[in-house]
Amino acid sequence: MSRRQQFSASTKKTLVDVAERLFTEHGYASTSLDAIVAGAEVTKGALYHHFSGKQALYEVVFEKVEAATAQSIDAAMRETKDPWEQARAGLRTFLQAVQQPTYRRIVVQEGPAVLGYQRYREQEERSTFTVVEDIVAAVLRAGDRTVDDEMVATFARLFFGAMSAAGESVTEASNPEDAAERIELAVTYLLTGVQTLAKQGVRVEDMR
Repeated sequence: MSRRQQFSASTKKTLVDVAERLFTEHGYASTSLDAIVAGAEVTKGALYHHFSGKQALYEVVFEKVEAATAQSIDAAMRETKDPWEQARAGLRTFLQAVQQPTYRRIVVQEGPAVLGYQRYREQEERSTFTVVEDIVAAVLRAGDRTVDDEMVATFARLFFGAMSAAGESVTEASNPEDAAERIELAVTYLLTGVQTLAKQGVRVEDMR
C-alpha cells in the first residue's frame, strides 16, 4: 500500500471513529457533517471522497458496530464445545451488547429509522443472522441428530426474530440489566425444554 493509500485509509477510519462517537452521544439527527469533519480534523471534501453523505457514513458505522458484536458473540461461543452452553454464551453476550450505549443507540434505537426498515433488516441479517443460524444448527443437531436445512433455517428465523425483539425490549426498559436477566432466564427455560426433548429422543418431525 502506497503512502497516499495509507493516508486515505487512515482518514476514512478517523471519520468513521469520530462519527461513531458523535452518533452515540448526540444521535443521527443532531450530528452534523460539520461536527464530524471538525472532530476528524479533515475537510468536507475529504469526507465526500469516501462517503456520499451522512447516511452513507452512518451505514458504515452501523456495519462496524454490528460486526464487532458478531465477533464478540462468536468468541464467547468458542470458549465451550457444548452446543447448549454455546447458545447460552451467545445469548448472554448479545444481551450485554444491547446494554452498551453505542449498540443501543446506533443499531437498535436509530438504525431502522435512518437506514429504512428493509435496509436495516438486510444489514442485521448479513452481520448476525449467520451467527444465530450456527447456534441453532449446533443445538438441533447435537448428539448427531439429523435435522434438515429447511427446518434449521425455520428455527433460526424464529430465534433471530426473538433476539431482535429481546434487544428492543432491553433498550426500552427502565432497568435494562433486569430486563436482560429476565430474557436470559426465559430463553434458557425454552432451550432447556428443547434439550430435554432431544435427550428423550423426540425428533422435530415427531411433533407433527
